[in-house]
Amino acid sequence: MILSIGQSPATTPTQGPQLRDIHLPAEPSWWPPAPGWWMLATLSLVMLLAGVWLWRRQRRSAGQRAQVLAELDELIRQHQHDGDQAALASGLHQLLRRVARRHDALATQQRGEAWRQTLARVPVDAVTLDRLLQLDRAMYQPKLAFDHAAASTAVRHWLNLALKPGAWKSATTERQHA
Repeated sequence: MILSIGQSPATTPTQGPQLRDIHLPAEPSWWPPAPGWWMLATLSLVMLLAGVWLWRRQRRSAGQRAQVLAELDELIRQHQHDGDQAALASGLHQLLRRVARRHDALATQQRGEAWRQTLARVPVDAVTLDRLLQLDRAMYQPKLAFDHAAASTAVRHWLNLALKPGAWKSATTERQHA
């Protein structure tokens, strides 16, 4: 229908449905998060648990190291008090055996070259290794000239290295190369 001049739009018939204003959809909810956020949360939790585990392991290792070194200091103090070189050599030797046993169950039974190889798994120089091996002779031959200060220093050096995580060369790796 065409409107003529002078006709009002009120008299025109309505065409089509009544239109309403456009409404935007509601904002998306923050819950549940997208799968990427779930993966990030899981990864963060795993990393946190791994960090706590490593921290506790390091603390336990440091506590064990401090305990062993305190025992070494007690042996040295006892020697300064009583001057018994055989007791000092025996105590130092027992301390070495106990720490070595943590990494090699056969360390308590080894003698001679096998004991030398066990001690050599910790990367120490030859002089330190020789001083550690002199403890065997000093225990059983009390009249033997024994440098207790050098032996104590060598034991402390070996223990510091042996009590660090990962300091020991694997016994199975060495046996495979032999």
